[in-house]
Amino acid sequence: MGYKSIDEINEKIKSGKAVVFTAEEIIDVVAEKGIKQAAKEVDVVTTATFGPMCSSGAFLNFGHSDPPIRMCKVWLNDVPAYGGVAAVDAYIGATELSETRGMEYGGAHVIEDLIAGKDIRLYAESYGTDCYPRKEIDTYINKTNINQAFMFNPRNCYQNYIAATNTSDRTIYTYMGTLLPKCSNVTYTTSGQLSPLLNDPYYRAIGVGTRIFLGGAQGYVAWEGTQHNPGQVRGENGVPIGASGTLAVIGDLKKMDTRFIRAAVFPKYGVTLFVGIGIPIPVFDEEMLMYTAVKDSEIFTNIMDESVPSRARPALGRVSYAELKSGFVMLNGKKVPTAPLSSIKKAREIAELVKMQIMKGEFLLAQAVAELPRENKVNTLDIREGDN
Repeated sequence: MGYKSIDEINEKIKSGKAVVFTAEEIIDVVAEKGIKQAAKEVDVVTTATFGPMCSSGAFLNFGHSDPPIRMCKVWLNDVPAYGGVAAVDAYIGATELSETRGMEYGGAHVIEDLIAGKDIRLYAESYGTDCYPRKEIDTYINKTNINQAFMFNPRNCYQNYIAATNTSDRTIYTYMGTLLPKCSNVTYTTSGQLSPLLNDPYYRAIGVGTRIFLGGAQGYVAWEGTQHNPGQVRGENGVPIGASGTLAVIGDLKKMDTRFIRAAVFPKYGVTLFVGIGIPIPVFDEEMLMYTAVKDSEIFTNIMDESVPSRARPALGRVSYAELKSGFVMLNGKKVPTAPLSSIKKAREIAELVKMQIMKGEFLLAQAVAELPRENKVNTLDIREGDN
């Protein structure tokens, strides 16, 4: 069939005639009508994920005091923020910990509290200059009395990710949650057939400038994410087995909703931020639709032993997301319970919400201005002789 452009699809959205399905719904549509007919009829497929995305944070501009201060060291509710940007700009990272409450509260909580409209204590210090003579400030801010607050997340929306287990004799506490001894549980953190980049494995639709749903607001793909590594082994359907691609994303924090941005604590590991992302995929042609009809049974990942302190740890097995979502997998002849760190329920809610916004004409698609790299290599840190 012929190529369907973003402009053509947007005209259908504006006129209320766009045909939109979620990435789960499209599986049944394709099974009923076939790729060729479904590609003629369907305009957009919505994808989504909601899970822990540690590489997240927000840029804030507080506005100037009188007399003004050049903020060198900044704390928000006792959580250090990076002040080396400009006089009253700062970046608060999701995983930064409170200096008074430790793992109970961190940057992710500050971000959630800001979105909720709560007052945040701002304390900052400076060495003082002729143009910025003030050396200290202690006040309160919220999202209505600061100039800008926008989320900029360097690495979100992993294309695929590992499943994790623990072969050791003790419980371990990791970025993949609490792992019980002797392979007594397996955790995973991808929404499978709903996940955005698994529905666009070669980045034909998703690129720099793509409009997305980010935390309850409309945002954009800003760049490839850090650790973007599309050179992973791929199955016959193009879906990578390893972590593969990532996205850097940006959006207006003031318009976000705490239903889709939630702080969390992983016991004895640290603070993280659950981020909700939804990405509509335009159905350009039959190939694009074929990718969006991928099923959990066709998406595989490796089970890795997190008790091995090496990035070169061996895979203990390979499983599909259909198996993971069933609640159990077979590992070394043993039936092992599985648990998702991401929320499939929330991902479904986001995919449905984006679908409704498109059908109401409230969410137009944006043409990517640059493609994401399809070839890349992620380097590991070279520990030289003599380094600790």
